[in-house]
Amino acid sequence: MTILLLKIVGALALLMFGMKTMSDALQKMAGPQLRHVLGTMTTNRVTGILTGTFITSAVQSSTATTVMTVSFVNAGLLTLAQAISVIMGANIGTTLTAWIMSAGFSFNITDFVWPAFFIGIILIYSKKRKLIGDFLFGISFMFLGLGTLRQTGIDMDLGHNQAILDFLGTFDPNSFITTITFLLIGSVLTMAVQSSAAIMAITMILCSTGVLPIYQGIALVMGENIGTTVTSNLAALTANTQARRAAMAHMLFNIFGVIWILCLFKPFINVVCGWAGYDVDMQKSSPDFLANAAKLSFVLAAFHTAFNVSNTLILVWFIPQIEKLVTLIIKPKANKDEDDFRLRFIQAGIMKTPELSVLEAQKEIASFSERIQRMFGMVQELMGETDDDKFIKLYTRIEKYEGISDNMEIEIAKYLNQVSDAHLSDETKEKVRAMLREISEIESIGDSCFNIARTLNRKKSIKQDFTDDQYTHIHQMFALTDDALSHMNVMFIHSRDNIDVNRSFNIENEINNYRNQLKNENINDIEEGLYDYNLGTMYMDIIQECEKLGDYVINVVEARMGTRQREA
Repeated sequence: MTILLLKIVGALALLMFGMKTMSDALQKMAGPQLRHVLGTMTTNRVTGILTGTFITSAVQSSTATTVMTVSFVNAGLLTLAQAISVIMGANIGTTLTAWIMSAGFSFNITDFVWPAFFIGIILIYSKKRKLIGDFLFGISFMFLGLGTLRQTGIDMDLGHNQAILDFLGTFDPNSFITTITFLLIGSVLTMAVQSSAAIMAITMILCSTGVLPIYQGIALVMGENIGTTVTSNLAALTANTQARRAAMAHMLFNIFGVIWILCLFKPFINVVCGWAGYDVDMQKSSPDFLANAAKLSFVLAAFHTAFNVSNTLILVWFIPQIEKLVTLIIKPKANKDEDDFRLRFIQAGIMKTPELSVLEAQKEIASFSERIQRMFGMVQELMGETDDDKFIKLYTRIEKYEGISDNMEIEIAKYLNQVSDAHLSDETKEKVRAMLREISEIESIGDSCFNIARTLNRKKSIKQDFTDDQYTHIHQMFALTDDALSHMNVMFIHSRDNIDVNRSFNIENEINNYRNQLKNENINDIEEGLYDYNLGTMYMDIIQECEKLGDYVINVVEARMGTRQREA
């Protein structure tokens, strides 16, 4: 018995590993296209549901769909209402997993996995078809795990195991309390194992061997639906408000479904059993009992689909109300000082796959870039500040932003390095390299902003002031530099095809030409005695720093567009 139990544990591990490998490979093959579909095909609740169903069926991971959905909500590309409709569709799409498992329990599928392993290993060593090889390995491991579970269940002869029969005999199969008990067991096991698929497999073993009655088996399945949403809510605890609201909507959707199914429990299940050709009233003494019980894996898959489809058809009309409810339940976190260092989009426990992590990192870099432009705005404000106390306060704030800039570069780089440790597609590897370049150059922009602030502080300490012409020239240079930063930030929220890169290069040329003009004028003004050499040096330090800042902006643009890096 110990060996058989170890085989079950090992088979479950194979099943979970196979599903993850298969899902990761599918996301790598179709990740960018799926993100595009998600961003463009959720114009109303119906297309949102269809999109969620399609993507989850394609990648075999409702978690991946939910992560993409939440990240699009964060980016402002989807409303919370649209996200809820996609999550409803993801619930329908994830039922395909139950049908695949049902096929694995219906006949011995392990005979087919060995050729798939052989083809998979050949493809893995082929660079162009490596992801197809990964997919074949993943699905083969999954079916090998399912086949092993099926055979182990037969070998254990659970239908004649007196200890298990005695334990289950302590529950009254007709009692509502028994149904609730099994529902809670399903929820707790799913939270503990972190895989509803694994618990579904165990449920199919128990039901198809005739040990567990169909009503208790379906109670376990309903518990799995709740358990998997509790897991996502726990993972979202450290996330932002919209992510937590989306996770809460997922939980409310499944809890509501469980409540109304409990009100129509036996009639609903009897209808599903009728579709599947399963005789609910057949006794164990019947010679056809085991053949009848063998249909139970199919019944469980059919129930899972009927439950999610019915629940969606009911709740699709109440999406605005669900949105209001989760907004009422999940209040925004207390506003922190915007000067505090914190990452907005990269959240521990939310990202599950490297391909999707890159999307989160890209939004974090866009946020980093916006913060740096705010820092430059403070520098412009500092130049016009005449009150000593306000000047010191603003200078201290700029100094704090410079520290934040350093920390953001380190944290985003650390995150990207963790992502690069995983198996990535060539396209994603190139994106990670480009993003590492981007954060390095954005941090250099922060350094330039602080250098300008230090120069202004030095000027204030020597009790000298720029001439009106110098102020006019600095303001004009600041305007050009701010324009360059604005265009850089626009670039982060648009696709490459919609970016006018020449605009950035034109601004940079204007900055360079203006710097050269002011450099020559500065020498003449010092010679004519309009101001002394020390003040002229500080004046040109500001102008030169703006020109350097413009070079860093161009380096970010080139990294974003995938062109060669420019020397500052």
